[in-house]
Amino acid sequence: MKKRLLVLGAALLTFAASFLLIVRPADAAVGLHISGTDIVEANGQPFIMRGVNHPHVWYTGETDSFADIKALGANTVRVVLGSGQRWGPSTDVADVISLCKQNRMICVLEVHDTTGYGEEGAAASLDQAVDYWISQKSALVGEENYVVINIGNEPIGNVNAGQWTAATVNAIQRMRDNGFDHLLMIDAPNWGQDWQNVMRADAQTVLDADSHGNTVLSIHMYSVYSSASSIVSYLDDFEANGWPLVIGEFGWRFNSGEVDHDTILAEAQARGMGYLGWSWSGNTDPILDMVLDFDPDQMTTWGERIFHGPNGIAATAVEASVFSGTPPTTAPPTTAPPTTAPPTTAPPTTAPPTTAPPTTAPPGDRTCTADYRVLGQWPGGFQGDVRVTAGSAAITSWTVTWTFANGQTVNQAWNATVTSSGSNVTARNVGYNGSLAAGASTTFGFLGSWNGGNSSPSLTCVAS
Repeated sequence: MKKRLLVLGAALLTFAASFLLIVRPADAAVGLHISGTDIVEANGQPFIMRGVNHPHVWYTGETDSFADIKALGANTVRVVLGSGQRWGPSTDVADVISLCKQNRMICVLEVHDTTGYGEEGAAASLDQAVDYWISQKSALVGEENYVVINIGNEPIGNVNAGQWTAATVNAIQRMRDNGFDHLLMIDAPNWGQDWQNVMRADAQTVLDADSHGNTVLSIHMYSVYSSASSIVSYLDDFEANGWPLVIGEFGWRFNSGEVDHDTILAEAQARGMGYLGWSWSGNTDPILDMVLDFDPDQMTTWGERIFHGPNGIAATAVEASVFSGTPPTTAPPTTAPPTTAPPTTAPPTTAPPTTAPPTTAPPGDRTCTADYRVLGQWPGGFQGDVRVTAGSAAITSWTVTWTFANGQTVNQAWNATVTSSGSNVTARNVGYNGSLAAGASTTFGFLGSWNGGNSSPSLTCVAS
């Protein structure tokens, strides 16, 4: 399973390299893509990965894990696949993507066979990983809004780590030459930890190799990053040079000298940087399991920390707008994302709400309806979602009101301006989601508190 590098002896050398920052226009926005140092969706909405790794290739029957991971608040899942050189081959890529989409998560797909190439004798090359992606192209093309291709996991070990640059440049160019428009993710050498600073030195060379300007680099943080200073120094270099970066794997400080996960989480949140923790379950070293035996009711200390702790997934994850009925087309929400505990019940699916459907309005009437649902509930808190739908005529603004019956309160909201007076709540559209075509919908969400009961209220929607 996950191989963690133990660094013995001398301190790591920090390589500080300065490069002229070349700004490359991104290719036509066919899906997830890079804008500056950010990942954005096709509509321009920023997207920050908040999720975990799932070892699918070794546990292909654990398909319930996708819903379980989503139920805890994740907006992304990194899925372990095999190219056939060591594991797999994974021929169920279309099914995996479907599971991600059903559970409203962005899907990062990675070939694990490349792990430790050059040091691990059985490892596949990046060239072989590209061969695998080409073999799966029919399942991937058209999914650019939902899928990130992580070409190869930890593709070079500690032997001749410098070979990473040329191998990576070649892999990126082959992917583009073979018609892949997806956002590409590139892991660092040194078993992903880049302790010899090869990726840190050659990041610009690798990014320039992408004719689409649509590559994000990925660092894996384990025992090399046992101090706050080592983490901050590495991330500072990438930020200063304008190089897009995510933390594609990391563990937690379960022993002295292990990874400083608190700093990783805090720095990622402060910088608006994505992170994906290792891993959901199934490790041979179960200390890295977030839940035992793929059972969300058996959550470990690591699982509690990454899902429920400060700067964890529940407090910071925002679902990709592509899963909304009509995602924003201009500025993102100006209100803060959720900052409290996550839902523990099942996530929303693509099915419509189970409440009564909107009635048909007379032609020309500017009307709207609103449907309320609880996405998840935990002791003392819950996450709510409201879908606003225009009637038979276009509308330019909407206001939704309701009265809570059990003393619930709204603590924080996004995609709407929400005010409360006692049990009475009023939600008004923000600048980018007030105008709706006839029959079109938009959604807003909120975090609330409850005590004793949490029944769903009746909503009134007024449009103009």
